[in-house]
Amino acid sequence: MDQSEFKKKSMAELQRLSTNEAQEQYTFPVVLVLDNVRSMHNVGSVFRTADSFGLQEIVLCGFTPAPPHREIHKTALGATETVKWHYAQDITQSLQELKDKGYKIIAAEQVHNSISLETLNMKSNQKVAIIFGNEVEGVSEKALAFCDAVVEIPQFGAKHSLNISVSVGIICWELVRSFSEND
Repeated sequence: MDQSEFKKKSMAELQRLSTNEAQEQYTFPVVLVLDNVRSMHNVGSVFRTADSFGLQEIVLCGFTPAPPHREIHKTALGATETVKWHYAQDITQSLQELKDKGYKIIAAEQVHNSISLETLNMKSNQKVAIIFGNEVEGVSEKALAFCDAVVEIPQFGAKHSLNISVSVGIICWELVRSFSEND
């Protein structure tokens, strides 16, 4: 293929939604729950990823920072305006409310009896809430108690650790792929 065939798309060709359109339309019934995430840059990145995948909502719990904040905005690039979100001090109350609304609760964590991410099969109409934990401590034990499943991203290096923003992107991609395959 000739390199001249790779021309960047214009803004019009990208068919981006307006802020109002984005707030009213989401593609997948997925809620991301942040459990005591400390970094504002990670929070901003999660907003941007949720916007990119057309996810339903973000729930910020515990000491997770919330918009508006310059450091969140710097990474989110306006996604705090297009993604629905709310703050809840008590993660257990939020998870119980999601469970009561029919959401399958899944944590992203390295635990015994976790399932490998590539084996996650979700139907496109299945409502799911995915918990991502603190950068050092991970998902709290009290949040794990609400889980229907725990997924683990296969890793092969020495660290066996990914930044939360990277984990959110990988899991959201795999979830959206799974939804698409199981329609």
